[in-house]
Amino acid sequence: MEMIKVKHTVFSLPFAMLGAMTTAQGIPSVEKLIWISTAVTTARTAAMIFNRLVDQNIDGKNPRTKNRALPTGQVSRRWAICFFIVSVILFGYAANKLGALPRKLAIPAMIVILGYSFCKRFTLLSHIILGLSLAIVPLGASIAVNGNIDPPIWFLAIGILTWTAGFDIIYALQDVSFDREHKLHSIPAHIGAAKSLWISRGMHAVASTSWAIFNYELGSILVPWISWLIVTIILAREQWIVRNGGLERINHAFFTLNSMVGVCLFIGHTIEWALVKL
Repeated sequence: MEMIKVKHTVFSLPFAMLGAMTTAQGIPSVEKLIWISTAVTTARTAAMIFNRLVDQNIDGKNPRTKNRALPTGQVSRRWAICFFIVSVILFGYAANKLGALPRKLAIPAMIVILGYSFCKRFTLLSHIILGLSLAIVPLGASIAVNGNIDPPIWFLAIGILTWTAGFDIIYALQDVSFDREHKLHSIPAHIGAAKSLWISRGMHAVASTSWAIFNYELGSILVPWISWLIVTIILAREQWIVRNGGLERINHAFFTLNSMVGVCLFIGHTIEWALVKL
């Protein structure tokens, strides 16, 4: 569980539920919710294990990651491969249960989320690919509900992409020296911390704007706007913590604050839908 960072599922699952509920204009069937949750969880698990397998040698050399489960032998490579295969199979099964189009899109989706693990070897756009991996979550959930993408979901997805890319740039600040030494690509390794932080701020500004448009397109009245304001403050707080390139509170900025974003947006819309129905 530590190896695959299961607690990081809070980054994706609330957006899947929000995408599904937006398309259904309420709560989808229990069966849909179960299979959507299964697809999101198993896809994320497969991607995380694959990343650890691909990066095992790199992780073993990096002082920040050398104590991870695979480099230290706490988890065997064979066991990780088996867990990866099981996760992919379960993801495929869940996609199949969600309908014909999700079944057809399962392989392209898996290519995107697994392909991210190779990106830092040849492009500094790895942050964008990670964002795309998370952005397809509500798109897939929308398709799973009624076979197409509800238009407002695109703004939700754009916000997720830029939010994720923005915080991944911040996270990459920890490995600038290592990435340069081993010819790995990231925006901070290429242009330095100061310029990278401005790009991250721009990404988060786009994310906040996109989620505001999402609220507007849905005709949100009050509670989602409160959630949006809270999320915008969270993003501003995250940027403030690392404003000088300091990494002392990087875990607070990366996990503690970001884990609130999807949950906050989801709760805001859920409360308003419940109040409207009452």
